[in-house]
Amino acid sequence: MIATEQLLTRRTIAQYAIGSLGTGGFATLPGLVLVYYLTDTLGVAALVAGVVVTVAKIWDVIIDPVIGARSDRMLLRRGTRRPMMMLGAITLPVFFIVTFAVPPGTATVAAAIWVLISFVLTATAFSLFQVPYIALPAELASGYDQRTRLLTWRVVVLTFAILLFGAGGPALRSLGGDNKFAGYLLMALVAGVVIGVGMFISSFVAPRGRPAEVLPPKESILSTLRSNYAAGIRVLRDSQPFRALLLTFLLQGLATGVMLAGANYVATWVLHSEDAVTFLFVALIGPALVVTPLWAVVSRRIGKEQGFVLASILFGVAALSMIVLLWAPGPWVYLPVALVGAGYAGMQSLPMAMLPDVISHDATVNGEGRAGTFGGMWTAGETTGMALGATVLTVVLAVTGYIARSASPAVVAAGETQPASAVAGIVLSFSLVPAAIVALSLIPLARYRLRKEDIDGRL
Repeated sequence: MIATEQLLTRRTIAQYAIGSLGTGGFATLPGLVLVYYLTDTLGVAALVAGVVVTVAKIWDVIIDPVIGARSDRMLLRRGTRRPMMMLGAITLPVFFIVTFAVPPGTATVAAAIWVLISFVLTATAFSLFQVPYIALPAELASGYDQRTRLLTWRVVVLTFAILLFGAGGPALRSLGGDNKFAGYLLMALVAGVVIGVGMFISSFVAPRGRPAEVLPPKESILSTLRSNYAAGIRVLRDSQPFRALLLTFLLQGLATGVMLAGANYVATWVLHSEDAVTFLFVALIGPALVVTPLWAVVSRRIGKEQGFVLASILFGVAALSMIVLLWAPGPWVYLPVALVGAGYAGMQSLPMAMLPDVISHDATVNGEGRAGTFGGMWTAGETTGMALGATVLTVVLAVTGYIARSASPAVVAAGETQPASAVAGIVLSFSLVPAAIVALSLIPLARYRLRKEDIDGRL
């Protein structure tokens, strides 16, 4: 089901974009605070914290292709993807709040298990919304430039959400004062409700159509799982542009995931102020709010693909420059962080605008009905990258001797200083490591060969 040009109204654009208030919030806040919550409030060792986050994200990778295929089946049977999106929007706030509601004094093993189970449930709820949400642009708008317009405003809201949750989340946490547990619970309560409301409102943008006249037969659970994964493998096999774009986005998700998870540690142990994480996010996202529409202008002039390359290079060079923090930590870091944010804006908006082109191209070549499968594989790739980012950080922290701390009054903190090696590991995770990963991502990006004429020439 591909929409016609006239369906792309301002209301459609706004209602679709507001969904990114939820997706941006969920992509940002757990990545920013969850590992830090585990290591510096619950006293969980860095490697164990990495395992908790990684296992939850692996679960995401497992279920996303299944949800994508089920979303396509729901579209055939009911004529809309809306019910699945609404279910995710309603359940996510509950599980998100529970994730940060570990009682003070809980043993570290029990605390880690608590966070693991509740965050797996949260991630499942998020996938129920996110996977069909990603599939919608190919159904809401047709044409290379119309999709760029739709996705540009989505990324504007996404960028605002990253600023809102990245800066506002730690600010809410700080309202708890010395009671870190109360601070995290307050943060989760406010953020969870805002995320859920944004997702719920956006659910209604999913078009309603007539169910297909010929419905696919019902399958057993085992057959469903097998067919869903087979569908995911087929889209990877059939679409070379999708393989190239997905691998690029996965690697860049890994780079941004390392930086996101490391921001709290940079603020605390390099800039010597836990509250500095708020200023880091203002420096990161403030310029990105201005720059995001400019990437759309760049894409119209030189193509989305070349604009994507430029954004990636800007991000990588700016990140690499922050290696100087090893020798001269200070507020100068906010300037390269702002340049990283400008690059990040393009690294988000342009591939998201390229994905509907890939889906449209595949529908023309191989037949319609696989948008949800593409969305599931895309979300799985994005999730993998972000999850491995937290994993890479925790491995670096463990190798360099990072000391976990507990905020529980019943437990004596391990210390208020970190070894010089651990501080160096934090800096490298915020500079050299993401820069190298982004440089690596340019290799698959060079293999993406879908162009404007390939899209508009087929409409």
